[in-house]
Amino acid sequence: MGITTPETPPHVSAYENWLSLGRHGSMDYLANERARIRRRDPGLILPECRAILMLGVRYADPGTLQPDDGTGPSGRVAAYAWGRDYHLVLPERLQELARFIERLAGSAVPQRWYTDTGPILERDLAQRAGLGWIGKNTCLINPKQGSYFLLAEILVGIELEPDLPFTADRCGTCTRCIQACPTGCILPNRTLDARRCISYLTIENKGEIPPELRVQMGNWAFGCDICQMVCPWNRFSAKEYDQALAAYPGQPNPDLRAELMLTPQDFNRKFKESPIQRARRRGYLRNVAVALGNSGNPAGEPALERALQDNEALVRSHADWALIQIRKR
Repeated sequence: MGITTPETPPHVSAYENWLSLGRHGSMDYLANERARIRRRDPGLILPECRAILMLGVRYADPGTLQPDDGTGPSGRVAAYAWGRDYHLVLPERLQELARFIERLAGSAVPQRWYTDTGPILERDLAQRAGLGWIGKNTCLINPKQGSYFLLAEILVGIELEPDLPFTADRCGTCTRCIQACPTGCILPNRTLDARRCISYLTIENKGEIPPELRVQMGNWAFGCDICQMVCPWNRFSAKEYDQALAAYPGQPNPDLRAELMLTPQDFNRKFKESPIQRARRRGYLRNVAVALGNSGNPAGEPALERALQDNEALVRSHADWALIQIRKR
């Protein structure tokens, strides 16, 4: 935890420039004018705001994932999505923390909280609250905790002493994340082109994945951890993480053939409280088909052939592409 003030975040101009270049892709909610105004001035979210508590919660290190058993083509899911959706886990804690603050204050305290859900530049404010620095891969990095953590914040209407900002840039000359990104989405100015990012392509993107990027996606079925996995600060960070975010069986390395068989009912049942719901069935099965095609494993052909009959055109078109990839090999 760290505390900062509601003044304008230091990198607002960089964020505005990023939007003007269209690098947010189809995430139009980021460019919404009302939200942009609030990102420039957090005080507009809560006029009584006097301080902002920035909070971080660690999730599992994907480097600790055991290799799959090799029985068939498997995919990969970003580590933050291995278990229960943090949008369900963290709000309960934020509400309890807000109540705790009110008990200490002895009266009602104006407050508002978010976890990746409000018009606020979380990483910018977290850096100003002393939680870490924004790395070349655009992730917030803490020297002891690495970057495998989720951010949340509570805006409060009471004065609190702010922490010192984290001003050191400990990336140095290292460019491992930039070099490791398969799609080349990480830019030299600590921004990324979301339109090329595997996490964007498999989650936020709701349509076709550009064919020239599909072959670069490997077996990622939801999200991507590559730029964090190569970061030296994660190699040396603590491995403990919040058990409320522990992995569900089979979710880190899903069986791609079985996933491609999921009916709408199966999908909703299996991922009821999972971040994977965000991609919807059509998006997730689209990703699974691409991962199967990239595996080059003929064992995936029967599932892909069946997917050619799926009700969703998005699934059918990517299954067709995947079959061509396997047969070419």
